[in-house]
Amino acid sequence: MIQVGIIGGAGYTAGELIRILLNHPQAEIAFVQSSSNGGNPVTNVHRDLLGETDLQFVAEPDFAKVDVIFLCMGHGKSKAFVEANSLPESLKVIDLSHDYRLKAAGNAFVYGLPEINREAIRTAQYIANPGCFATGIQLAVLPLAAAGLVKNEIHVHAITGSTGAGQAPSATSHFSWRNSNVSVYKAFQHQHLGEIGQSFKQLQDSFDFDINFVPVRGNHTRGIFASVYTDFDGSLEEAVQLYETYYATHPFVFVSSENPDVKQVVNTNKAVLHLEKHGRKLLILSVTDNLLKGASGQAVQNMNLQFGLDEKAGLNLKPVSF
Repeated sequence: MIQVGIIGGAGYTAGELIRILLNHPQAEIAFVQSSSNGGNPVTNVHRDLLGETDLQFVAEPDFAKVDVIFLCMGHGKSKAFVEANSLPESLKVIDLSHDYRLKAAGNAFVYGLPEINREAIRTAQYIANPGCFATGIQLAVLPLAAAGLVKNEIHVHAITGSTGAGQAPSATSHFSWRNSNVSVYKAFQHQHLGEIGQSFKQLQDSFDFDINFVPVRGNHTRGIFASVYTDFDGSLEEAVQLYETYYATHPFVFVSSENPDVKQVVNTNKAVLHLEKHGRKLLILSVTDNLLKGASGQAVQNMNLQFGLDEKAGLNLKPVSF
């Protein structure tokens, strides 16, 4: 049984991790750390888990108890935590922040998008879990990049639920502002652009095109709907064949002939893609749950690969139908 520790256990991603891992057949939660909640029941914060667990938060982690830790901390805090703690040499680490996603000298973290780095993840000790927007957008384009078929700039319009902003309330996340409202933020300069371009360059060395990304705050709670389009000279049938072939061995990505919607994937680790051809443009619609395939579900998927388990272990999650 894999012993798991969670650092920064009070946020949305940690709550989803706990929910998944409580029902994982080959993993057990040894501790959930939260500096501000030490000694309190986990269900005081994650109220949906009432009746599911008697776990209490701990203020200080005991690394000797665990085989892997998930870092569910704010951007910048994961790196500070790793540098401030003496981690056991054998301990595996999966970081859900932005801190280690970009390649740099001395960065030993493998970028944890299984649909591009599955084999590297299997042997990695340290994993940088992708961002939520980055996951959905990359899945929409990876088959084109892998075939060397990205020939021009990429346009992205993507809308995310309020949970993408984290649990701490802010001026743009509280209910009275967010409800019945839509707004653009960080247009053309979102922090996920770096990791997206890095992956496309990994697959297609000639990739040197703009990614024109307009992120949108939606008035729903969870789920990302991304509309992506770029030039493609082939037919729709050729594009569908390309995508189906690329994702044939990846169990969470589905190419659908039907126009998708967010409720198909909410509460699951699935990504659903739909392709359309409009003149020279290939339109790819991509829907994911920002807290699962975009965060905690993908983190468990990475853990499964690291420990040689079935990639889908613990991730047989059912969508919400209404």
